[in-house]
Amino acid sequence: MRILSCMRVSWLAALVCVAAFALSACGRGVSKDLVTQGANIPPSFDVTLVADKDNQFDYDGAPLTEEDLRSALRYRKEQNLACDTVIVKRGEKERIKNEHIIALARVAYQLKMRAFMQAKDGTISELVAQTKTDETAAKPAESGK
Repeated sequence: MRILSCMRVSWLAALVCVAAFALSACGRGVSKDLVTQGANIPPSFDVTLVADKDNQFDYDGAPLTEEDLRSALRYRKEQNLACDTVIVKRGEKERIKNEHIIALARVAYQLKMRAFMQAKDGTISELVAQTKTDETAAKPAESGK
């Protein structure tokens, strides 16, 4: 049996701390421009989605990809069913990932809907998609050389 010395234990502890710091630094969240605190949150939502594995959404018990979700919501609009507000909630086994947020914001922008997400603590935020022209208009014009 091998006995670990105090020096070796301290090196291992330092290595674990550095690895944990490196992993936490890499795990940045979604851009603050994409998620805004909703000023006028509706009392109820027309469509409720649940975050599912493999960046899919659970809609009425069926796992849907971004393209399938767009088709399902477009079908609801064609059938004149209410489809103006959509919310995504955390699943039992899956949290809301950046890919979920980006996909839902993209679909909501294309179908002219309002998209929301419910955070782990229960707060609801609105997802706002930006186009490339919005990004260039938001930046101040640089002076020519």
